[in-house]
Amino acid sequence: MRLIDIGGQTIDIDEQLRDIERANCEESLYEFMVAAWKYVDPNPFVHGWPLEAVAEHLQAVCDGDIRRLIINIPPRCSKSSMTSVAFPAWVWAQRHDSPTSGPGVQFLTASFAQQLSLRDSVKTRRLLDSPWYQSLWGERFALTSDQNTKGRFDNNKGGTRLSTSVGSALTGEGGNCIIVDDPNAAQEAFSEATIHTTIEWWDSALSTRLNNAKSGAFIVIQQRLAEDDLTGHILSKDIGDWTHLCLPMKYEWTRHSVSITGWNDPRGCDDDGEPLVLVDANGRRIPRDSAAQNELTNKREGTLLWPERFGPKEIDLLERQLGPFAAAGQLQQRPEPAGGGVIKTDWWQPWELESYPPFDYIIASLDTAYTTKTENDFSAMTVWGVFSATMSEASSNFVGRSGKRESQRDREAMFDEAMRVKNMTAGMGGSDSTPRVMLMYAWQARLELHELVSKVEKTARRMKVDKLIIENKAAGHSVAQEIRRLYNNADFAVQLVDPKAQDKLARLYSVQHLFAEGMVHAPDHSWAQEVITQTSQFPKGKHDDLVDTVSMALRHMRELGMLTRQQERVTEMENMKRYTGKQPTPLYPV
Repeated sequence: MRLIDIGGQTIDIDEQLRDIERANCEESLYEFMVAAWKYVDPNPFVHGWPLEAVAEHLQAVCDGDIRRLIINIPPRCSKSSMTSVAFPAWVWAQRHDSPTSGPGVQFLTASFAQQLSLRDSVKTRRLLDSPWYQSLWGERFALTSDQNTKGRFDNNKGGTRLSTSVGSALTGEGGNCIIVDDPNAAQEAFSEATIHTTIEWWDSALSTRLNNAKSGAFIVIQQRLAEDDLTGHILSKDIGDWTHLCLPMKYEWTRHSVSITGWNDPRGCDDDGEPLVLVDANGRRIPRDSAAQNELTNKREGTLLWPERFGPKEIDLLERQLGPFAAAGQLQQRPEPAGGGVIKTDWWQPWELESYPPFDYIIASLDTAYTTKTENDFSAMTVWGVFSATMSEASSNFVGRSGKRESQRDREAMFDEAMRVKNMTAGMGGSDSTPRVMLMYAWQARLELHELVSKVEKTARRMKVDKLIIENKAAGHSVAQEIRRLYNNADFAVQLVDPKAQDKLARLYSVQHLFAEGMVHAPDHSWAQEVITQTSQFPKGKHDDLVDTVSMALRHMRELGMLTRQQERVTEMENMKRYTGKQPTPLYPV
């Protein structure tokens, strides 16, 4: 004991230092983690803002500011040590009592494997029993002797820490704060059965285990593994007010992370901490101004998350070990390779004009699955128009983005539109006469047969479709028959298309070159983005119904000779110049 006399008052220096440390640790989860680290992990602690960001959002859960939190962060970033080990111990050390603060909080923690849940449970208990923790908060509460096991321990203030795993029975159990740490196993990321089991367990069991739905909290923290992992499932349902903290290994400003706490990814902020990226009403990330655009594109893009732990060499090794799909998910928190898989996102050519170009031919592609059951596939339809700059000068088949025919009052309007199309396509490679194809419209839905037939006919009529092609399978036969029966006077033809022995992946590869050569266009619209996203994620995406319609339509147009590549047209023109008739008879035979 070290004592000092100040103004006649004896001060215990050690006790004063403990009071200061106690106050600092209670105030900041991150400071608590730094001080407690030696009792959690034998390796040296590495400071980093990513861990501070995780701590800040977990602290907001304790304060009641966030009720539902998803954190996506690469592996080996101490997420389990912070979330599953330190956080419960820190919450129990809080002076303020609430459903998510103080020693009375009941925690229910889960992972994909029971041994991982038990591992973190044991670490938490060892931290609570450590001399350091007991010296600062030992008088606040005590672990009970009658319930103190690896999987569950209680304290005398009503607090509980219960460990479980995906698929385990939870009847009669619950918590004020439910933590799901790595619900999906990396080695089973593409196992549909395993993913389905996890989602079903979440929907039917864990999501109903809050002691009080109004005041309790959910925390899901994981590395992204697939489009339909638990994070993807929760975000796609869009139920509840979820806060999403996403920390990719390499910064992508178009996915700049911002949360309701006012936190912004510092890699997208200026020197004053102000964000260079703004979020519009549709959730899209846009540069703050032209200077920010230059800064983001030329300097910030690709900035590393935690260079003190993962430098360029380490990340390069990880990317090569994981491969493009796994690296996109586990490192970038985007379960698809950068730019896409078979079809890269930037291969789609953006269409920025208000109206579509005049089309020479319009074709609709339908993939059928008439049922309303949510576990079944969607029915999907895409509409495509073939055009070229030279075609636009002669055609009058103008169709707007809404699907309505555009009126042409005189030849000047047609000529102006043709010139705009010609100027727009002139810089895209190839000659003006090279045909191109436009994604005009798309949808996917789960519909009964009569609803599906009606929706298909309305779409085909509104978009001025010349031909509707349907995959030649059982459901397709029924739809084709109904359309022919009910709409036999329709202005569009109906044809069943047989993919023969080629699988879905082979079919998409067969039209890959059309995208790579910049022949496929799409407008800036939500339904177009859905097609682009689904195509880029194939074959690892959750759904592929729209993908089937893309490959079927483009393959059919290729077979009809409507989409001829530039080199093929050059070869065709050269062949036309050649004389293929009989050899002329010599005037003077030898």
